[in-house]
Amino acid sequence: MFDLLKEDWKTYDRDISRQGLWAMAIYRFGNWRYTIRWAWLRKPFSLLYRILRTLCQIMSGIELHCETRVGHRLLIEHFGGIIISGDAVIGDDVVIRQGVTIGLRTTGKKGAPVIGNRVDIGAGAKLLGNIRIGDDVVIGANAVVLCDIPDGALAVGVPAVIKLRNKSLVSEKQEQ
Repeated sequence: MFDLLKEDWKTYDRDISRQGLWAMAIYRFGNWRYTIRWAWLRKPFSLLYRILRTLCQIMSGIELHCETRVGHRLLIEHFGGIIISGDAVIGDDVVIRQGVTIGLRTTGKKGAPVIGNRVDIGAGAKLLGNIRIGDDVVIGANAVVLCDIPDGALAVGVPAVIKLRNKSLVSEKQEQ
């Protein structure tokens, strides 16, 4: 847990005022409490986690459940209106901006998005349902994504239209 917190600290430029850092610290704590073997000892930590998660949701507008599988260096660039389903899977080096929803398409049915590595999600984007977002994808602001997106693509519009990007641009971005 502490190695991941150090990595998050660097990802957020060592700035304690970034609300994304708060959400990630509480997320890491929520996952850590599951490593406690004895239920009687885990229960107070679970209560503390729920209180901290609720306070973080109220103060930052970021809803990130500990059941969500998050890779390394998730950057929640701006705060407010961010909802991430507990069923979602998020890869490494993903950037999320304000107003993003990553979740279920319909109530009562399982299936949240699986997001690849190095994905840039624009403000107000909605990723809904059992879909796969490939690596090196850019999702435009306010896009509503309801279908799979291949690696290196751009998704814009309502509903999202997928446009393939120049592969040389994608490889240049990976080298940086």
